[in-house]
Amino acid sequence: MSIYLCGELDAAERQAWLQALRAAMPGERIEASLERLDPAEVDIALVANPPPGSLQGLPALRLVQSLWAGVDRLLADPTLPAGVPLARMVDPAMSAAMAETALWAVLALQRGFFAYARQQAAGRWQALPQRRSDEMQVAVLGLGEMGCAVAARLAAQGYRVRGWRQGGSRSAERAAPVPASEGPDALVPLLAGSDIVVNLLPLTPRTMGLFDARTLAAMKPGAALVNLARGAHVVEADLLAALASGQLLQAVLDVFQTEPLPPGHPFWAHPQVTVLPHAAAQTDPRSAAAVAAANVRALRAGQALAHRVDRERGY
Repeated sequence: MSIYLCGELDAAERQAWLQALRAAMPGERIEASLERLDPAEVDIALVANPPPGSLQGLPALRLVQSLWAGVDRLLADPTLPAGVPLARMVDPAMSAAMAETALWAVLALQRGFFAYARQQAAGRWQALPQRRSDEMQVAVLGLGEMGCAVAARLAAQGYRVRGWRQGGSRSAERAAPVPASEGPDALVPLLAGSDIVVNLLPLTPRTMGLFDARTLAAMKPGAALVNLARGAHVVEADLLAALASGQLLQAVLDVFQTEPLPPGHPFWAHPQVTVLPHAAAQTDPRSAAAVAAANVRALRAGQALAHRVDRERGY
């Protein structure tokens, strides 16, 4: 049997992945082209946002292991083989990187560093009021592996951190490192009391467009939004309106409805929007290959797979 690596990877990325995966699984045959494999013998696919239809014609497929944290694009592919287990990437190194990005964003918002950057551009010298970390409430939406890592890192820095889960049967998979609430009824009170909201929710039908005019209006006036999850969580026109009205002070965005962010998009030049190119927590082939290899070994040994996706829930 053999393993097929497929996805949106340029030549250098593909080679880096092949090198890391082969080093992590020296006994496996891993190729990035079906021309080098017999499709009837491919039983595992390691995927990085593959184009729709990429996994058709693989009759022996027993596992689809995502190399990216999000699986919403995979689940949106109607040709994704039904009944084949799908596992998401949960890499401690990615969680640590996400926690670093969230800490940077929250610290910059607390200390007014984005405002100082605007003042520098205008040639204005003015000290702003300096708030302490323990005076800031930060809401972390989504308490999966990354959300918990972010919440713990922010709490260790002295922020008053509160978490929120969607609720449901998977909501207690791991204990939250901070006080947490769950369910729709708990969201508005949390938003109303938080100075900064960090979004790390999975993208599902329930969370798509979550940050619309109604939700943004429920946030504390002058608060900031840090979206590190998916662009489709935010209704971009509603966010721009909330910034224009003063309801929100700043937005730090790593993800967008359309990526790359199109030239001329209002976010590029907006003084209250900080744009990151979907780089908050990049997958590192060295650490992620070890995570994928563990699931491959589990499959070969007939053991339970780690981080298996519930297709109905979308994560």
